[in-house]
Amino acid sequence: MHQKRSYGRMLLVSALVGCLEVALAVVVVLLYVRTQPPPDTPVDHAALLGGLLSFGVIVGVIAFLLSLVFVLPAVALADLLGRRIGGREAWWWVPPAVAALVAPPILAFAAYNHVEARPVLIFWAAATTALSVGALVARPRRPGLVRQVALWGAGVVAGTGLFGALGLTVGLLPAYEPPAIGPATMAGTWIDHTSGTLEFTPDGRVTASGVGEHAPDDHPSGPSRRCSGSGTWSYEPGRDVWTQEVRIRVPGCSRQAWSVGGTDRNPRLLQHVGHPGSGKLYQLRKVVSGS
Repeated sequence: MHQKRSYGRMLLVSALVGCLEVALAVVVVLLYVRTQPPPDTPVDHAALLGGLLSFGVIVGVIAFLLSLVFVLPAVALADLLGRRIGGREAWWWVPPAVAALVAPPILAFAAYNHVEARPVLIFWAAATTALSVGALVARPRRPGLVRQVALWGAGVVAGTGLFGALGLTVGLLPAYEPPAIGPATMAGTWIDHTSGTLEFTPDGRVTASGVGEHAPDDHPSGPSRRCSGSGTWSYEPGRDVWTQEVRIRVPGCSRQAWSVGGTDRNPRLLQHVGHPGSGKLYQLRKVVSGS
């Protein structure tokens, strides 16, 4: 005779699995961010930490509600179908039961908001998968299940972060690097977010028009000065892609050295606003024909 199922414990385990799934997704996103160019504005780590804590509380509440509304009924429905059709409870009835329960609210929302079929199907499949994992993990009647799920789940999340960081360090994951541009890439027009431009010609001439200037002691949120004029430019490869520079010599423009950022497809010329640790960047992007 089977031990009676504890739906309270199952609810707790399912909510815990939901929180762990979100934590794993956050770790993967943070690892992915390390493979992308840095943002133009600095990250406020204190605000980010506070946001993550608030986000964690919201995730816990949502995971609890989803488990209560979908996971518990899905397990009960799966048990019923298993006994009626196969004569015994079977785990493989859980995913179809979850899919059937989450379909009506998703379809109703999609119909009301006129959402296209493909994103609806993708979201339905993702929701079914995530909730089915919680239901399948929470379904066993094994004692100590909550502690085991917490330990193993935390280990998976921490292990993913550890191996991801190791992969970035040894090069298994493509950590972000600036593109190696070279002199041939420089010819053309480079523009900032306010239409200030630097126009480079292959013969080493450059024309500045309303380009922002930022002294090392400027405050990152302060206004920028502008400079215009004509002069010359040169490319210095440096020791590696991180130290390559483009130097301009334009009378009236005080900042002469520009670092390189962006990607191979979308290179950037950039300068730090304020001290290098401020994290705020002033960038110019190369104008591509048709953009």
